[in-house]
Amino acid sequence: MKIGILTSGGDCPGLNAVIRGAVLKGIAIKGHEFVGFRDGWRGVVQGDVMDIPRTMVRGIAKQGGTILGTSRTNPFENGGGPDVIKDNLDRLGIDAIIAIGGEGTLAAAKRLTDAGLKIVGVPKTVDNDLDATDYSFGFDTAVHIATEAIDRLRTTGESHHRCMIAEVMGRHVGWIALHAGMAAGAHAILIPEQKVSIEQVAQWVKEAHARGRAPLVVVAEGFVPEHMDSPHSERGLDTFGRPRMGGIADQLAPELEARTGIETRTTILGHVQRGGVPTAYDRVLATRLGMAAVHSVAEGRWGTMVGLKGTDIEQVDFQEALGKLKVVPQRRYDEAAVLFG
Repeated sequence: MKIGILTSGGDCPGLNAVIRGAVLKGIAIKGHEFVGFRDGWRGVVQGDVMDIPRTMVRGIAKQGGTILGTSRTNPFENGGGPDVIKDNLDRLGIDAIIAIGGEGTLAAAKRLTDAGLKIVGVPKTVDNDLDATDYSFGFDTAVHIATEAIDRLRTTGESHHRCMIAEVMGRHVGWIALHAGMAAGAHAILIPEQKVSIEQVAQWVKEAHARGRAPLVVVAEGFVPEHMDSPHSERGLDTFGRPRMGGIADQLAPELEARTGIETRTTILGHVQRGGVPTAYDRVLATRLGMAAVHSVAEGRWGTMVGLKGTDIEQVDFQEALGKLKVVPQRRYDEAAVLFG
C-alpha cells in the first residue's frame, strides 16, 4: 500500500516524530510505501509530493517543525475539493492519507472522508484542546518553553519591582496558561474558560505586591475579560475563518497599571512556543501515535483518528473528536486559584 502523509496547520514540536513512527512501522512491519505531501493540504490539492524512504526519517524525532512543510490551506478552496484530490491520488497511486493536524485539519479530513476518500487522522494541537485524546503532542513542549520564559520574566520583574504579564497560546482553552502559570508560580492565571474582571486581577496584583513580590500574570491569548464580549483580535481571519489571536496582554497592562500604580510590562511569547526540539514526553507520544495511525490504515479505519486514553492509544471517530473542545474544568481552575494573589 502507498500511503501519503501530510502535516497541516501550525507547526508543532513532535510532527517529525509522528512521521518517523509511521514510516518505520509501515515499512518494517507492513511493507508499505510512503510519500509526503508538501505544505499540508496544498500539496494534496496540487499533487505535490516527495518520497519518504526509511533513510529520510533517520534521527528526525528530535527535530522541531516538520520536514514536509505545512500551511493553513483549505482543501475545499482555490481549485480543491474531493474530486480534484481523488484524481491526484489516483494519478500518483496513493491508496490512503494520514493527516496530521488540529481541529481545522481534522474537520477537513472528515468532510473528505464523508466524500469517499480514505483518511486517518493524528491529532496535533499545541493548545491541547482536541476532545477524545487526553493529551496531544506539542503541548508538553509548549508548557516547558512557556514556563522557562516566565521564569526569566520573574527575575527581571523582581529586579525592577514591576508587574509582568506573559501572554501564552490558547485560542479557546487555557491548558498552557494553567500548567505554565502553576509551574512558574503566577499570581494570576487568566484563561478563556473563566471571565474575570479587571478589578479582580488588579486586586491579585496588589496583594502580591504588598507582600514584596513582583506580581506575575499569565494570560491565554483567547482570554475574555468580564467587560468584553469576545477575545481580542485585530489581525483578521485565517483561511478557516477563525480570528487571529494575540495582544490581550497589551490591553491589560495599562488597565492594571492605572488601577494599581505598579509599573507593568508585557511579553507575548507567540510562535516561540511552537519552536525548538520536542520534549522526551512529546517524542514518545508522537512516535506512538504515528505507529498507531499506520495500524488504523492497515485495518481500513477510515474517518478515525488515534488518541491517547490514559496510557493507551485508541481509535476515535472524527465526529467524536470534533464534537467539542476539551476545556479546562472548573475544578482545575479552582485548584489553581487558591494560589492567586
